[in-house]
Amino acid sequence: MTQAEEEFLDRAFAALADPTRRAILARLALGEAAVTELAEPFEMSLPAVSKHLKVLERAGLITRSNQAQWRYCRLDPAPLKQVAQWVGDYKRFWDESYERLDEYLEDLKRKTAQEGVEG
Repeated sequence: MTQAEEEFLDRAFAALADPTRRAILARLALGEAAVTELAEPFEMSLPAVSKHLKVLERAGLITRSNQAQWRYCRLDPAPLKQVAQWVGDYKRFWDESYERLDEYLEDLKRKTAQEGVEG
């Protein structure tokens, strides 16, 4: 992995670590929204919401634009795909771990069933 890719993942995971930012992304997954609209569900000031948006923008997860006096935000799904691909690289590990756990549980069931028949 290149240094740029590592830096991107650092910014993306830092942005995704906050529940407010995840909620903002979930809202933007429904479509473009004005900053004031994004701020409505939160009990925080508009400048505080703006700080969250700056973190998301620096991570490349959203884009912002101006239309007259309104500021709009839009989800940029490409970086989220990169995050999903990175996480997906570990899917094989988890699948193999679950398979081993399944095998262990099946072995325990067989042994328990045998002890029940013999006892």
